Amino acid sequence: MRRKLTRIGSRLALVLDKQLLDRVGIDADTPIDVSTNGQVIVLSPVRDRRRPGTLKKIVVETHTRYAGVFRRLAE
Repeated sequence: MRRKLTRIGSRLALVLDKQLLDRVGIDADTPIDVSTNGQVIVLSPVRDRRRPGTLKKIVVETHTRYAGVFRRLAE
């Protein structure tokens, strides 16, 4: 996919299609890390640090809800 930069005032902007952004989970509120190696510009969404906490909560809830089933399966 090739794109041209768009001038906005004294700055240049890159306009990306919604489909592309949806594929990587980026929306207007997602903070973006921008880095370069001198030849390539890399844009990466900053992932929410709460996600591991959410997974931990789901595991605890599942264990609490199905503790008896897990115990029987282990026997």
